[in-house]
Amino acid sequence: MGKISPVAAKYIVHANIEIDGVVDRPDVIGAIFGQTEGLLGADLELRELQKSGRIGRIEVNTETRTGKTKGSIIIPSSLDKAETSIVGAALEIIQRIGPCNAKIEVVNIEDVRISKRSMVIERAKELLKKMMEQTMPDSQEIADEVAASVRVMEIVEYGKDRLPSGPAIDESDEIIVVEGRADVLNLLKHGFKNSIAINGTSVPETIIELCQKKVVTVFVDGDRGGNLIIKELTLVADIDFVTKAPDGKEVEEITKKEIHKALRSRISGEQAKLELSKEPEKTAMELVRRQPQQPQQFSRPMQRAYHPVPNIRRFVQLSNEEKNAFKSMLEDLIGTRGAEIIDNKLSVLGKVPVSEIQTALKSINNAHAVVFDGSIEREIVKAAEECNVKFLIGMDSKVRQNETRVNLLTVNELN
Repeated sequence: MGKISPVAAKYIVHANIEIDGVVDRPDVIGAIFGQTEGLLGADLELRELQKSGRIGRIEVNTETRTGKTKGSIIIPSSLDKAETSIVGAALEIIQRIGPCNAKIEVVNIEDVRISKRSMVIERAKELLKKMMEQTMPDSQEIADEVAASVRVMEIVEYGKDRLPSGPAIDESDEIIVVEGRADVLNLLKHGFKNSIAINGTSVPETIIELCQKKVVTVFVDGDRGGNLIIKELTLVADIDFVTKAPDGKEVEEITKKEIHKALRSRISGEQAKLELSKEPEKTAMELVRRQPQQPQQFSRPMQRAYHPVPNIRRFVQLSNEEKNAFKSMLEDLIGTRGAEIIDNKLSVLGKVPVSEIQTALKSINNAHAVVFDGSIEREIVKAAEECNVKFLIGMDSKVRQNETRVNLLTVNELN
């Protein structure tokens, strides 16, 4: 939510803000969403515009001096001129933020395309100047181009499988096995005449025979497909060394310097086989990092403490005052990715981003509840248990109530 590609943004709304009091960034964002809700109709609802990517993340920068807060608001937009102007004008109806009087004034609406056009003109001038300076190539460049073309013409077909290779396969004691014809061409261009391509996913008989007679270095692309080829070769052929192109690159596109660096850092075939045998474990750990919403599939030892415990306190009855206070705080935080730490008198002890809740709890005493714009996850629950927090209030929960002594509340339970 709230993300918009800089390429897609056509306009940027710049506004100044003056507040007669001390407030934080989440207060300003909450006021923008809350006080403009329903004002412009469903088509120009800020939350819906952010979800569809037509309004970007609202940036608020504030500075407090002598009890007053001043700052700026920046809103990127991919709407048309009229709609962007309406959104900008809607900001100026906000007269209070929290308990304080406030004034917002839109300074200007910047057309991003004008800035890009100026950049294009300046860059075009630089390119034209560079082209005029380099129109006539020197003799060395001509010689290099001719030499490279000769090397490319030297590619041959080797063995009964007619595999693309360099001309020096038979006379070389060491050979380089690559994935495809383009890889052989790139190595030839840089002076390596002893390479040969597998030319597919299955290992040809010609390659297996060469591996029995010569010292073989397998040189594959820096991706998962390269790992699969190494694994297959180590199963059916006698591989001496293994190396890979830099991560995300293919052998056919790397430079001479990168080729030499890769060949110098090659490892033995046995070591490669050992590392690949550990790959499923690595893949599982990567999946945990990519999918935190399902930690039970790859739970770490430190999370095993979250099994149901006998005689655990299930829930403490909320008073009406607490319920209304928590509901109001949560509504104000929507869209801010912020959190408020509350004491037992429902006073705010501190405001932090969701990512810093665990650190903040360790430094704040007497925390009674934490209200935040995010999902209740195991790491936050564990930090709350250690600090004797009684309530965690979030948008939704990935932890069941019977797994913790902290009382877990979501936006649905407060309605």
